Amino acid sequence: MDDGDILARIRDLIDEEHRLRERLRAGEVTSQEENTRIRRLETALDQCWDLLRRRRAARAAGQDPDEATVRPADQVERYSQ
Repeated sequence: MDDGDILARIRDLIDEEHRLRERLRAGEVTSQEENTRIRRLETALDQCWDLLRRRRAARAAGQDPDEATVRPADQVERYSQ
């Protein structure tokens, strides 16, 4: 996965979040369903942003950005606590 792929994934996740919020406003999903899915989307976004930052840092340090891999959700989520 290169930076462009990661950015595309971020855009897809954001689009999905917007669609989900619209579905909530339209009464197509419950608040609980929306909240559960939003939490998953936020975690996936955090993982993508983390990976992109680490790839950019590796590149800036003269290292191979492809060495960076997606970190587990529990590891990425601890950064925001």
